Amino acid sequence: QVQLVDSGGGLVQAGGSLRLSCAASGRTFSSSAMGWFRQAPGKEREFVAAISGSGSFTLYADSTKGRFTISRDNVKNTVYLQMSSLKPEDTAVYTCAARRITFASRISFDYIYWAQGTQVTVSS
Repeated sequence: QVQLVDSGGGLVQAGGSLRLSCAASGRTFSSSAMGWFRQAPGKEREFVAAISGSGSFTLYADSTKGRFTISRDNVKNTVYLQMSSLKPEDTAVYTCAARRITFASRISFDYIYWAQGTQVTVSS
């Protein structure tokens, strides 16, 4: 029922910035908490950031706190991940996901709908 399309990945140098976007359709967007996850080659999927349905509450991984900012625009049905001070360790496929409820979560199992993923590569 919910469809997600993420975009905005690319190749950047260490210290640079990127903004990822995730467009949602199919249900009431404002009732769905949204999260970003990433997976690098040879590593498990890890939590990056999440935001509640209203946008009033956010969660971040320790590795991204202070550098990444998650936000949402419920009029455009879009969630964003602004990434700054990028490091080579940030290189991964980034994927957005949606829950059926409004509460943000760090756990991938809590998310029901997933986008296709967008590649972020940070060079040094």
